[in-house]
Amino acid sequence: MHDQKPPRLDGDERGTLQALLQYQRGSLVRKTVGVHNDAARRTHVGSGTTLLWLVKHMARAESLWILRRFAGQDVEIPDDTINPDDTVEGAVDVYEDTWQRTDEVVAATPSLDELCRDVGDEAPVNLRWVLMHLLEETARHAGHADILRELIDGQTGR
Repeated sequence: MHDQKPPRLDGDERGTLQALLQYQRGSLVRKTVGVHNDAARRTHVGSGTTLLWLVKHMARAESLWILRRFAGQDVEIPDDTINPDDTVEGAVDVYEDTWQRTDEVVAATPSLDELCRDVGDEAPVNLRWVLMHLLEETARHAGHADILRELIDGQTGR
Protein backbone atom coordinates (compact mmCIF):
# COMPACT_ATOMS: atom_id res chain seq x y z
CA MET A 1 0.00 0.00 0.00
CA HIS A 2 1.40 3.38 -1.01
CA ASP A 3 2.04 5.72 1.93
CA GLN A 4 0.37 9.12 1.51
CA LYS A 5 1.54 12.02 3.61
CA PRO A 6 -0.89 14.63 4.94
CA PRO A 7 -1.35 17.78 2.88
CA ARG A 8 0.85 20.76 3.69
CA LEU A 9 -1.17 23.95 3.55
CA ASP A 10 -0.81 27.64 4.06
CA GLY A 11 -4.53 28.29 4.27
CA ASP A 12 -7.17 29.54 6.61
CA GLU A 13 -8.52 27.62 9.59
CA ARG A 14 -11.59 26.21 7.82
CA GLY A 15 -9.64 25.08 4.77
CA THR A 16 -6.96 23.47 6.90
CA LEU A 17 -9.48 21.63 9.08
CA GLN A 18 -11.38 20.37 6.05
CA ALA A 19 -8.22 19.29 4.20
CA LEU A 20 -6.90 17.35 7.19
CA LEU A 21 -10.30 15.77 7.83
CA GLN A 22 -10.50 14.71 4.18
CA TYR A 23 -7.00 13.25 4.37
CA GLN A 24 -8.02 11.14 7.39
CA ARG A 25 -11.26 10.06 5.70
CA GLY A 26 -9.25 8.96 2.68
CA SER A 27 -6.76 7.13 4.89
CA LEU A 28 -9.55 5.15 6.52
CA VAL A 29 -11.13 4.26 3.17
CA ARG A 30 -7.76 3.28 1.63
CA LYS A 31 -7.39 0.68 4.40
CA THR A 32 -10.42 -1.14 2.98
CA VAL A 33 -9.23 -1.31 -0.63
CA GLY A 34 -8.75 -4.91 -1.72
CA VAL A 35 -10.05 -6.37 1.56
CA HIS A 36 -12.60 -9.16 1.13
CA ASN A 37 -15.91 -8.62 2.94
CA ASP A 38 -15.27 -11.60 5.24
CA ALA A 39 -11.89 -10.19 6.30
CA ALA A 40 -13.38 -6.71 6.83
CA ARG A 41 -15.95 -8.07 9.28
CA ARG A 42 -13.54 -10.40 11.11
CA THR A 43 -12.45 -9.38 14.59
CA HIS A 44 -8.73 -9.41 15.24
CA VAL A 45 -8.75 -7.57 18.59
CA GLY A 46 -10.49 -8.14 21.89
CA SER A 47 -12.73 -5.08 21.51
CA GLY A 48 -14.39 -6.62 18.45
CA THR A 49 -13.53 -3.64 16.24
CA THR A 50 -13.56 -4.45 12.52
CA LEU A 51 -12.68 -2.53 9.37
CA LEU A 52 -16.31 -2.64 8.30
CA TRP A 53 -17.52 -1.26 11.63
CA LEU A 54 -14.99 1.59 11.53
CA VAL A 55 -16.30 2.82 8.17
CA LYS A 56 -19.94 2.48 9.23
CA HIS A 57 -19.20 4.20 12.54
CA MET A 58 -17.64 7.24 10.88
CA ALA A 59 -20.62 7.67 8.56
CA ARG A 60 -22.77 7.60 11.69
CA ALA A 61 -20.55 10.09 13.53
CA GLU A 62 -20.54 12.63 10.69
CA SER A 63 -24.29 12.35 10.18
CA LEU A 64 -24.97 12.75 13.87
CA TRP A 65 -22.61 15.66 14.51
CA ILE A 66 -22.93 17.73 11.34
CA LEU A 67 -26.29 16.94 9.82
CA ARG A 68 -28.39 16.45 12.93
CA ARG A 69 -26.69 18.23 15.85
CA PHE A 70 -25.14 21.13 13.98
CA ALA A 71 -27.47 21.68 11.02
CA GLY A 72 -30.60 20.46 12.78
CA GLN A 73 -31.61 18.29 9.82
CA ASP A 74 -34.19 15.59 10.40
CA VAL A 75 -32.10 12.83 8.81
CA GLU A 76 -31.86 9.15 9.47
CA ILE A 77 -28.59 8.46 11.26
CA PRO A 78 -26.82 5.46 9.70
CA ASP A 79 -26.60 2.40 11.92
CA ASP A 80 -23.08 1.17 12.65
CA THR A 81 -24.16 -2.35 13.55
CA ILE A 82 -22.65 -4.96 11.23
CA ASN A 83 -25.43 -6.83 9.45
CA PRO A 84 -25.07 -10.06 7.43
CA ASP A 85 -25.64 -8.31 4.10
CA ASP A 86 -23.20 -5.41 4.73
CA THR A 87 -20.32 -5.03 2.30
CA VAL A 88 -17.19 -2.92 2.33
CA GLU A 89 -18.27 -1.26 -0.93
CA GLY A 90 -21.70 -0.41 0.47
CA ALA A 91 -20.27 0.99 3.72
CA VAL A 92 -17.73 3.10 1.83
CA ASP A 93 -20.46 4.42 -0.49
CA VAL A 94 -22.57 5.51 2.50
CA TYR A 95 -19.53 7.10 4.18
CA GLU A 96 -18.51 9.01 1.02
CA ASP A 97 -22.08 10.19 0.45
CA THR A 98 -22.27 11.29 4.08
CA TRP A 99 -19.04 13.28 3.97
CA GLN A 100 -20.16 15.02 0.77
CA ARG A 101 -23.37 16.07 2.50
CA THR A 102 -21.54 17.21 5.62
CA ASP A 103 -19.00 19.15 3.54
CA GLU A 104 -21.88 20.99 1.86
CA VAL A 105 -23.22 22.03 5.27
CA VAL A 106 -19.79 23.22 6.37
CA ALA A 107 -19.24 25.17 3.14
CA ALA A 108 -22.63 26.89 3.51
CA THR A 109 -21.95 27.95 7.10
CA PRO A 110 -20.60 31.51 7.29
CA SER A 111 -18.66 31.11 10.54
CA LEU A 112 -17.01 28.31 12.48
CA ASP A 113 -18.36 30.06 15.57
CA GLU A 114 -21.95 29.02 14.79
CA LEU A 115 -23.34 26.77 17.52
CA CYS A 116 -24.91 23.35 17.15
CA ARG A 117 -28.67 23.45 17.15
CA ASP A 118 -29.10 20.36 19.32
CA VAL A 119 -26.61 18.69 21.64
CA GLY A 120 -29.19 17.58 24.18
CA ASP A 121 -28.13 18.16 27.78
CA GLU A 122 -24.47 18.63 26.83
CA ALA A 123 -22.65 21.97 26.84
CA PRO A 124 -23.07 23.92 23.60
CA VAL A 125 -20.33 23.57 20.99
CA ASN A 126 -19.60 25.41 17.77
CA LEU A 127 -18.79 24.14 14.29
CA ARG A 128 -15.07 24.58 14.94
CA TRP A 129 -15.27 22.14 17.87
CA VAL A 130 -17.34 19.68 15.82
CA LEU A 131 -14.84 19.69 12.95
CA MET A 132 -11.92 19.24 15.35
CA HIS A 133 -13.78 16.43 17.10
CA LEU A 134 -14.45 14.67 13.79
CA LEU A 135 -10.82 15.16 12.78
CA GLU A 136 -9.54 13.51 15.97
CA GLU A 137 -12.17 10.77 15.84
CA THR A 138 -11.44 9.97 12.19
CA ALA A 139 -7.66 10.01 12.77
CA ARG A 140 -8.05 7.74 15.79
CA HIS A 141 -10.10 5.24 13.82
CA ALA A 142 -7.84 5.46 10.77
CA GLY A 143 -5.05 4.38 13.14
CA HIS A 144 -7.17 1.47 14.28
CA ALA A 145 -7.73 0.58 10.62
CA ASP A 146 -3.94 0.65 10.08
CA ILE A 147 -3.49 -2.01 12.72
CA LEU A 148 -6.42 -4.13 11.55
CA ARG A 149 -5.24 -4.07 7.94
CA GLU A 150 -1.77 -5.14 9.00
CA LEU A 151 -3.30 -8.02 10.98
CA ILE A 152 -5.44 -9.02 7.99
CA ASP A 153 -2.77 -9.18 5.29
CA GLY A 154 0.36 -7.36 6.40
CA GLN A 155 -0.38 -4.23 4.35
CA THR A 156 0.87 -0.97 5.88
CA GLY A 157 0.81 2.69 4.85
CA ARG A 158 -1.44 5.70 5.24
